[in-house]
Amino acid sequence: MIYIGVTGWGDHDSLYPGQISPRDKLKEYAGHFPTVEVDTAFYAIQPKRNSLKWVNETPKGFQFVVKAYQGMTGHLRGEIPFENKKIMFQAFKESLDPYIEKNKLAMVLFQFPPWFDLKRENVDYLRWCKQEMEDVSCALEFRHQSWFVPQYRQQTLDFMRAEKWIHSICDEPQSGEGSVPTVLESTHPEKVLVRFHGRNLHGWQKRNADNWREVRYLYRYNQQELKEWAGHVRSLEEVCKDVFLLFNNNSGGDAADNAKQMIELLHIEYDGLAPRQLDLF
Repeated sequence: MIYIGVTGWGDHDSLYPGQISPRDKLKEYAGHFPTVEVDTAFYAIQPKRNSLKWVNETPKGFQFVVKAYQGMTGHLRGEIPFENKKIMFQAFKESLDPYIEKNKLAMVLFQFPPWFDLKRENVDYLRWCKQEMEDVSCALEFRHQSWFVPQYRQQTLDFMRAEKWIHSICDEPQSGEGSVPTVLESTHPEKVLVRFHGRNLHGWQKRNADNWREVRYLYRYNQQELKEWAGHVRSLEEVCKDVFLLFNNNSGGDAADNAKQMIELLHIEYDGLAPRQLDLF
């Protein structure tokens, strides 16, 4: 199955008619898409009451991609707010229980920072992460080009297959070491993830600007770009049971619209979505 959605459900104004409470946005979101990325989990390990609320507000087949906490991927500046990394991982895993109990956890996304390059200690850390996550499905996304330079590309993919990492394929600007090429290969027989970050090359390079997050993901995919990707998605579907597509290009409110365009291009009609507000009248 092809699951299409966006990152987070709070900032997609085109999905929400009239006045809608932030507490009700996920219910409305689930009437449009069958999956979402929980990006709030990156900033803080979420209490179970939150994830329990979210799984109860979504239809039976809805799937969550939960982003790994920033302390687990090396984004956090300074000391982690836990006694040690093992305790941090345990706390994060416990936060996943409501998703797992309702069979709504698609995967946990480990997105590593641009300074996480290819070297022995980082390979060892990836092995340790996978060991700590036990049987939880985990996706791996790199932000440093060294993992996919020609001499190491195949070794990286083979390592991911051996360790049972789901490949998070990226569509993003090609801007030197701090970006990775689009590598159209699945490393897991069950699942593959594609994340669309946009192609704003100029914005991607402005990491030191005050509003760099807003500029970085400011991009709207055109019809031709999406059509090309639709072909790639069909190819991935041939080798993988479930293909997850997440649009992250939302600085200008484009992610939800591009996601809907992709649904149309792939001629997908989802069954079992939540009822929308507009459908009630």
